[in-house]
Amino acid sequence: MGLKMIKTDEDYQKALKRLEEIFEAPNETPEGDEAEVLSILIEKYEDEHFPIDPPDPIEAIKFRMEQLDMTNRDLAKIIGYKSRVSEIFNRKRKLTLPMIRKLHDELKIPYEALLSDY
Repeated sequence: MGLKMIKTDEDYQKALKRLEEIFEAPNETPEGDEAEVLSILIEKYEDEHFPIDPPDPIEAIKFRMEQLDMTNRDLAKIIGYKSRVSEIFNRKRKLTLPMIRKLHDELKIPYEALLSDY
């Protein structure tokens, strides 16, 4: 198991190729251990070089509504009036802290997604 830190794109590509080769290795075997460590190193490299910004709060709400097959009327029952939903979706009104709490509690949208700037 000749593992080392992934510092370059070439290292990254080699690590991905090796992980693909040993991905289904059984746990608690040398190759299984190598796959586990390699996946951690790859994740660290990806986090540093390919960061994913949190979603826009409005897009996060719309995405969750789509997953739950909700309408704007359904959302209005959670955060207030139907006109308020329209104002928020048209970015004329910001989410308030009570709205964010309700969206998190009712729709299970992470706070991080709801608190980012938009």
